[in-house]
Amino acid sequence: MFEHVQKRHRVFFVYIGGESPLKEKYIDAASELIVYTYFFSASEDVVPEYVILKEMPAVLVFKDETYFVYDEYEDGDLSSWINRERFQNYLTVDGFLLYELGDTGKLVAIAVIDEKNTSNEHTRLKSIIQEVARDYRDQFHRDFQFGHMDGNDYINTLLMDELKVPTVVVLNTSNQQYFLLDRQIGSAEDMAHFIRDILDGTVPAQGGDSILQRLKRIIFDAKSTIVSIFKSSPLMGCFLFGLPLGVISIMCYGIYTADTDGGYIEERYEVSRSEIESQEPVEESKEQEPSDGATLGPRVQEPKDVLEKKKD
Repeated sequence: MFEHVQKRHRVFFVYIGGESPLKEKYIDAASELIVYTYFFSASEDVVPEYVILKEMPAVLVFKDETYFVYDEYEDGDLSSWINRERFQNYLTVDGFLLYELGDTGKLVAIAVIDEKNTSNEHTRLKSIIQEVARDYRDQFHRDFQFGHMDGNDYINTLLMDELKVPTVVVLNTSNQQYFLLDRQIGSAEDMAHFIRDILDGTVPAQGGDSILQRLKRIIFDAKSTIVSIFKSSPLMGCFLFGLPLGVISIMCYGIYTADTDGGYIEERYEVSRSEIESQEPVEESKEQEPSDGATLGPRVQEPKDVLEKKKD
């Protein structure tokens, strides 16, 4: 049955031993991660003879035609260790797989190549990454995941730059940092030395998830979306962006002309008001002229008693 499982699954975990606190942790981790990988339990006599266990109980992962034993002191939490080890050491990487690898906490060393290109440079970089993943497994498998990616379209969106192909890039998918080659890679030893420098911190990291990088990401994503729309369907792009711009232009023109008309009307009102106010003093002076003349002229009075005296 073990041989049957080994043929069916490229990666699977096995708990070996009886009841123990480790088994309870294993069951909890299996319940959490059962959708990602395969879990089994067995007795010691089930595993092949080449499997050497220093102590019991134990948790093992079988992959890449070999096995690794969980060490609580070196590997930490069992669930985190299973999450890191549930992938093969070398993979054909795509966007979805990179997203999943972000949960492992590992750095991902990727040979970015064109699989249709059979030139020596493309095949050489891929072979170097495969050789490092195989021959330096014990040194790097806890911290690194290896693989290759066909084409640079997805990588360009992550790096927000045009990456030259073929090349090697090391990604930290947990914080969006990346490391680019700063030297010529001629052999697996050169690549292993570059990886050690990354672990030592001597190779500067680029990118990240700072506020500035997030703003750059927003601008880059918006620009990429607009360009892709116009490339795929120019008419649709003109409609999507032309219609809102046209509506906004009409609204701005309407607001501007409304303000101009309102200012003209207000100006005419002020002119009319000033003309009316200037005419009012003239009319008042005309009304005052007859009254003033009456005061200046002789005042004629014919009282009744004077007439009666004359009559008498």
